[in-house]
Amino acid sequence: QGQIAESGGGLVQPGGSLTLSCETSGFRFDMYAMGWFRQAPGKEREFVAAITGLSDGTYYSATVKGRFTISKDNARNIVYLEMNSLMPEDTAVYFCAAPSTYSYTGPSAVRYAYWGPGTQVTVSS
Repeated sequence: QGQIAESGGGLVQPGGSLTLSCETSGFRFDMYAMGWFRQAPGKEREFVAAITGLSDGTYYSATVKGRFTISKDNARNIVYLEMNSLMPEDTAVYFCAAPSTYSYTGPSAVRYAYWGPGTQVTVSS
């Protein structure tokens, strides 16, 4: 019954910045870990970042660590992905997702049961 909707995607120049938002409803956002994934054409869905529900602990893939920052606002049920120093390799559809259980248990997409429709991020000159 829960719903997830991403927004904030667009066309960005290499080296630029963009912040994505993930609005949620219908589930206990404050209890759930939330994750960001991305998928480029012809490739599998890739883990980007996650934040835990209770402690706000964060996890990042090696390719984005130091450039991206995940955060959330429990009062507004929104999770953010701040992306800096963007590169063409970051071009993908970005998805926000919640796991089937509250806890973060790893970067595998199969552990996430609730997904938004995605938002396109294109990094190009």
